[in-house]
Amino acid sequence: MNRTVAIVGRPNVGKSRLFNRLARRRIAIVHDQPGITRDVIAAEVADGRFTLLDTGGLGYKGADTPAALTAASEVQVEFAITTADLILFVIDGREGLTALDEQIARRLRRSQKPVRLVVNKADFAPEDIDLADCYKLGLGEPVLVSAEHGRGEDDVRAAILAVIGPEEPADESAPADTTLGVCFIGRPNVGKSSLSNRLLRSERLIVSDVPGTTRDAVEIDFEFRGRDGRMYPFRLIDTAGIKAATKLASPVEYFSRLRSLEGIRTTDVVFLVLDAMEGVTQQDKAIAGEAIKERKPIVIVVNKWDLVRKAFKAQGGFEPYKSERDYREKYEHALFERLYFTPGSPVVYVSALSGYEVDRMLNAAVKLNRQLDQKLPTAKLNRVIGMLTERHPPPAIAGKRFRIYYATQTGNRPFRIRIFCNREDKLPESYRRYLEAGVVEEFNLNGCPVYFDLVGKEKHEPGTPYTGKGRSEAAVPRWRTAEAEGNSDLLDD
Repeated sequence: MNRTVAIVGRPNVGKSRLFNRLARRRIAIVHDQPGITRDVIAAEVADGRFTLLDTGGLGYKGADTPAALTAASEVQVEFAITTADLILFVIDGREGLTALDEQIARRLRRSQKPVRLVVNKADFAPEDIDLADCYKLGLGEPVLVSAEHGRGEDDVRAAILAVIGPEEPADESAPADTTLGVCFIGRPNVGKSSLSNRLLRSERLIVSDVPGTTRDAVEIDFEFRGRDGRMYPFRLIDTAGIKAATKLASPVEYFSRLRSLEGIRTTDVVFLVLDAMEGVTQQDKAIAGEAIKERKPIVIVVNKWDLVRKAFKAQGGFEPYKSERDYREKYEHALFERLYFTPGSPVVYVSALSGYEVDRMLNAAVKLNRQLDQKLPTAKLNRVIGMLTERHPPPAIAGKRFRIYYATQTGNRPFRIRIFCNREDKLPESYRRYLEAGVVEEFNLNGCPVYFDLVGKEKHEPGTPYTGKGRSEAAVPRWRTAEAEGNSDLLDD
């Protein structure tokens, strides 16, 4: 899909609201505060089959935004204008035409791209809008719309298709989408956007030392040649730094957090970015927990490794560590002590600045994605779990010990294992983690989430005759049931 429509205009005219309305999803953050959008945000519009771009406000001079960020945002808008097959120039119908609107119109005319003028916030009668001023811009018939309430939405869609052509018929013979979604998550200012730009081999995303530069979750498609020589399609999501919920200082930060968490939910593999010089913080642990909560495979990316290498090359080394290898080993040991709930996750040491080992991140994601489709042989799975329980028996709770009768895989992405047991409430969380980590290690599922669904025997109420009908399947060894029923799925090896 290469038909592209860019939405441009001065700050606070409703570009992001119109973007969300046309995309029919809440993607861009919408707020009355001007200058919220900085990076170019893209969305695929299904009804019309075109790519829609949202851009930052042109000419923004906010005192709360450093000049460097404002300049970078302008560069991003220029990128969108250059890429677009059609430009929707949005102005504010309530405020009327401004000098900045006229300046932007001249800039768009010089681009020699097709431009449609969209008058937003037209929540009132058309006669209340000074259309004469609109015609002065020389951009043809304006389209009146209320992005907030949906008025005029069909007119905007029709104006778009009149320029870029009708929807292209879907190619039914085309292979199913195999794009691998990867998402960078982490604290503010650990280098997520820098890593994204390094992978894209362009300055597609705004990078700054100012924490909180990225606000929206930005999605970009690209291709990567793997170790096997094949080209793999990727969809990269760069998220805003995730702050603790208690430290959100504004509605903008709140919505940035929501977009980041949504990015985790919609991706296939998560890249958790850590700072090589700072180690694992409590906030890093909380962010990793969000990915675990969504049951996503994790690649741990330790960024800024160039600073570590530079420190060891300098005279005197890096006290108290003996060498770079010593630092790496101790870093990784401390890492998994804090992130104990991510057993076997691959750890990649990279530098967004120098490009050191960045390709290893994508190779790790390709490997993880391939592992997620594995079928765990039922007989071997039961042997592994039996070996784990023999090696470290579960603790007794109130005189009762957790006992496993049978286990079988019931799903992938994440791996789901149904365990038939005596009492599901007798499995301590620490022992559950031990079993999950053991399965990950024995089946080489490093980085892949494994979850147990426990099925316990139903309790027999005192004073009622026992018939056996209320019994769970776990009360009878499942291999016997399978043998009797001829169920080969439970007997494979």
